[in-house]
Amino acid sequence: MKVGFIGLGIMGAPMAGHLQAGGHALFLHDLAPDLPPALLAGGAVACASNRAVAEQADVVILMVPDTPDTEAALFGPDGAAEGLAAGKLVIDMSSISPTATADFAARINALGCLYLDAPVSGGVVGAENASLTIMVGGPQEAFDRALPLFELMGGTMTLIGTRNGDGQVCKACNQIIVGVTVQAVAEALVLAAKAGADPAKVRQALMGGAASSMILENHGARMLEGNFEPGFRAELQQKDLNVVLSAARDLGVVLPLAATAESLYNALNARGQSKTDHSAVVTVLEDLASCQVSPKGR
Repeated sequence: MKVGFIGLGIMGAPMAGHLQAGGHALFLHDLAPDLPPALLAGGAVACASNRAVAEQADVVILMVPDTPDTEAALFGPDGAAEGLAAGKLVIDMSSISPTATADFAARINALGCLYLDAPVSGGVVGAENASLTIMVGGPQEAFDRALPLFELMGGTMTLIGTRNGDGQVCKACNQIIVGVTVQAVAEALVLAAKAGADPAKVRQALMGGAASSMILENHGARMLEGNFEPGFRAELQQKDLNVVLSAARDLGVVLPLAATAESLYNALNARGQSKTDHSAVVTVLEDLASCQVSPKGR
């Protein structure tokens, strides 16, 4: 296929790379001036605007940080919508507002094009290993057309529902569980450290019981090592929880754990750590408790 890719950050670049390796022609645009050299060397075409991407591609994929970024990429000056022709497919793989997604989809549908919201989970590692979980909302026809592309980028892809926005709702649910569980792991390790127990041995013991989880394994290890190189940035975790809480307000749903977690990630960002991995939330709790989980210090 002729695939346009808008947003070539730490997630988008490897995702686009898998599409290129699968034999698809790429047309690229990003706000950053330097596109990934490996993609260009492989034959990808650099486009001057999002409109130019849509003019040349049959399928346009977006992987941008937030709701306003999707709106600007689609409908801003020289936006992708200006370059679309009837029959093309737009796939937004960003994690954004479900309500805004339904509006964006309706505007794209009015141009005679199909639209899918297909946010992902798995972070940089999942993007690099083509093992992302892809949560999709939109028509079956569009999903079937996109499936060969999804299979190059992900390990699991599920059509949540045929309404646009259903994929974003699923991602919001995912981020509640992830954000709250990362916070819970941090709280457990801080409690262990403050009590004088060895946090590493506490984590090892917990891995053998009902508290075991991928987050305890992976993020717990990061906390113990003091390794906060971004796999999933703290600012994005907070953004996703903001999306969750906004949807909750619209629906009249009370989500107290999500609200508490959002406050902690907000505090982490306010400390100048927005670009660190979200597991760095442990540092907020450490400072409040006047202890350190990592024996290496920071």
